[in-house]
Amino acid sequence: MSVKPENIKLLREKTGAGMMDCKSALNETDGDLERAEEWLRKKGINTAQKKSAREATEGLITISIKDSSGVIIEINSETDFVARNENFQKFCLDITNLCLLKKIDNKESLFKAEFSDSGNTVEDELTNVISKLGENIVIKKFNYESEEGLFFQKYLHNAISENSGKIGVLLSFNAKNFNEKVDFFSKQLCMHIAASDPLALEVENLDLEIINKERAIYQEQLKSSGKPDNILEKIVDGKIKKFYTEVCLLEQIFVIDNKTPIKESIINFNKENNDNFKINNFIIYKLGQD
Repeated sequence: MSVKPENIKLLREKTGAGMMDCKSALNETDGDLERAEEWLRKKGINTAQKKSAREATEGLITISIKDSSGVIIEINSETDFVARNENFQKFCLDITNLCLLKKIDNKESLFKAEFSDSGNTVEDELTNVISKLGENIVIKKFNYESEEGLFFQKYLHNAISENSGKIGVLLSFNAKNFNEKVDFFSKQLCMHIAASDPLALEVENLDLEIINKERAIYQEQLKSSGKPDNILEKIVDGKIKKFYTEVCLLEQIFVIDNKTPIKESIINFNKENNDNFKINNFIIYKLGQD
């Protein structure tokens, strides 16, 4: 029988089940909404809506790279047990690759995107995965980056597969070629970023609000020192410069040798390898971190 689209919508809103599941349920019950809901319950499909209210703080960071594009995404589950489930891992990788393939850079477009040949959207498939795994699953955030001529590198800490882990770093950069030495050096930089968690690439990129907040803290700490204002300002300026070395990637000391700033390590790499390596951007995701 021909199922009315408005009935599919009503059943979907009532049960939280996917569009194709609602259509199947109505087909099986001659369009009867009550019987269709019962059919879904028997199939265990309409539980997704209730589960979607539960908090999801576990999950995975997944990264995919192809040519001059890269995607990093955080998808949450309620437990680490589900995060280690092969179906969950496949869903994370499929969504990441879909963003890469269709150049999706926002959630609204992602949820409306066609997930498979069956006609299911990502939103439908998310509902199906929630029903299948028995936990709330949340696509929390993602970044899509693409620019002709850029190279990408990734690093996953606490990895449970080649593409997923608990901390993820996506690095974009320029270089003459992506050879073995560039691959190794860029991987080291990603590992440094995962360990040091910088707030910005360089001082010029650091949020002015963060700088002003730090300056105010230092001024308050020194207020009762009795030193003249001009001396206090010099001390505060010195503390701010030290702060830059802690939070700006290019100013940080490279964890690999624990003595050379990242910017100098890049200069040295270029001299030794006759290259023009330059960091374009980095993104770091830590599971559960906003």
